[in-house]
Order: sequence, then structure tokens, then C-alpha cells
Amino acid sequence: MHNLALSLSAGAVWGKVWPILFAILFFGVIIALHEFGHFSTAKLFKIKVNEFSIGMGPAIFKKRKGETLYALRLLPIGGFVSLEGEDEASDDPRAFGNQKAWKRFIVIAAGAVLNIILGLVLIGIMLGISGTVPTTVVSDVSENMYTAETGIVAGDRILSIDGTKVHSARDLYYCLYRNNDGKYDITLKRDGEKIEFTELPVYYDMEQGFCSFIVGSEKVSILNIIPGAVKETLSMTKMIWLSLIDMLGGHFGMDELSGPVGTIGIVADTASDAVHSADYASIIFILAFITVNIGIVNLLPLPALDGGRLLFIAIEFVCRRPVPKKFEAIVHAAGLILLLGLMALITFNDIANLIKG
Repeated sequence: MHNLALSLSAGAVWGKVWPILFAILFFGVIIALHEFGHFSTAKLFKIKVNEFSIGMGPAIFKKRKGETLYALRLLPIGGFVSLEGEDEASDDPRAFGNQKAWKRFIVIAAGAVLNIILGLVLIGIMLGISGTVPTTVVSDVSENMYTAETGIVAGDRILSIDGTKVHSARDLYYCLYRNNDGKYDITLKRDGEKIEFTELPVYYDMEQGFCSFIVGSEKVSILNIIPGAVKETLSMTKMIWLSLIDMLGGHFGMDELSGPVGTIGIVADTASDAVHSADYASIIFILAFITVNIGIVNLLPLPALDGGRLLFIAIEFVCRRPVPKKFEAIVHAAGLILLLGLMALITFNDIANLIKG
């Protein structure tokens, strides 16, 4: 009986630990893929790579192969690729800073692009598991709110909401969610004819999962799974951009942001629920959303992010001369300090939310 109790206790502990380990491992994969994007394109252009490291902090494994040191570090919270002449002047002709602007642009962008491609692949897997591809064609309408003469009817294809083009059902419902007054400017196609409605009332309750109309789906096939995955990825990208705009506009508070700690908690909870309910599409969607999110955020034109570096290269394209290295280094250093401060604040908020449950 005592051994049985110990076994049950160990099983309960493992049931709480494995989802967290899964979430950390997935973050490690995202980071490794991101850094591999920088690494592989640098190698492709014969740029000298000094180090390719996964993780941060003390190295637990090191191996030098040729000119590059490969390292696995203790803390699974990041990673980096160290390129010769990336942040300082170098006389080496293979140094990053001595390459043509278009090559540097590709190397910097490659990490985020691979993250987005991973998201695309995961979405394709999700659609394959679910067996259906959502569409923007209305399949059912609440009869007490619409008629064929005044509103949306089954068979209509929704093209845009409040001026924002919709690519997928998820895209469509997020556009409905962003509106505050429940009246929408909707463009749709009916029997080959484009129809526009102005301030059309639509009831949408995201928490209750109810909408005045719902859109249908198609059975997944070889012909629609790739276009469907592309549309869902575009939809995710748009959701992330619109969320950032809404955050800057004050629609979201700091308590609604999640950093690495909070996100690991979300992934762990979703993974645990997915195993218990055998709903694997849900965890794949969360993983896809996170990796696309990381890719998009990294492309933001902010100092210390890849997008900030791309902005300086774009300025170089326009002005036909590079921004002084010293000035760029100061901007990125200041941006890094602000970014670390923001991450510390968000992490503190994540931990506080975990304590509150």
C-alpha cells in the first residue's frame, strides 16, 4: 500500500512536471530554429561565424568545428549567433559588417522568417488533424436578427469587416471582437455580386462563443490544406499586428501581456488539457501562434530587435551609406536596456498571476 501511494504521488508530480518540460523544450526549438536561420544564411554567404549557442549563461557543452564554436548553455531562455564584425569594426573581408547590405538584410531577417515558416507547418498539421479547413462563407444565420432583404444570409462570402480584409474564420471573428459598438461595415460577395453594408448590427460574444452568423468549413484535402494553412498564417500575422496596435491605443493593459514565464504556463496547461481530452489540434494551434508571434515581434523596427537592425540597413539602402556603427550600437544598447526592463516587468506580472492562480 505504501509503495502504491508513492507511485501515485510520483505520477501526480510527473503529471504537473511534464507539461512544463514540454513547454520549455518547445521554446528551445523555437530559439534554436531562429538562431539557425541567422547561422545558415551567414554560412551560405560565407560570413565568418564565431559562435552558435543555444541557451544563455554558463556553457554545459562546447565543441569547436572549424572556425565556429558550438555551445549548449545552462539556461533555456535564449540563444545567439556571434558573427565576426557584427557590432564592431573588423578588417576581415568575411566580417558581417563588410558584406553588402542585401546579404546582411537576409541574414538578420532569416531567423524570424524561419519562425513564421514553422508556424505555417504547424498550422498545416493542425488542419490535417482537425480534418476541416475553415472558410469565410456563412453557413448559418440567426433568423431573429437577419433577413434575406436586410442582412447577411447563408452562402454569403465575407470579404472585409470595418475595412479590414479577412482571410479566414479566425480573422473574421477577431475583427468582430475588436469593434466596440456592435455595428460593422461589412463587404461580402453574394451570387458573384459584391454587396456592402454600413453599420450593420452583429451580435458577437467571444466568451459565450455566440455570433449572429457562423461560417462553415470544407473537408481537408490536398488541394485546400496548403492555401488554408497560408490563410491561417496570414490571419495570425494580422491578429498580432492588430493586437499591437490595440495595445498602443490603450485597449489592453499590462496585466494582459505575457512574457516567457506566463507563456510557458499557457503552453503547459494547454498541453495537459490536450492529452486528457485528446484534442491535439488545440495545443498545435497555441504552438503555431507563439512561434508566429515571436517571428512577427522580432521584425518590429525597434532597437535591439532584429527589426531594429533591419531598419538601419533599410536606411543604408535609401541613403546609400551605412549609419555610423557607434551611433547604431548606442541605439541598440539603449533599446536593450528598455527591453530588459519591460521583460522584467512582464515577468514579475507573470509570477504574480501564477501566485494568484
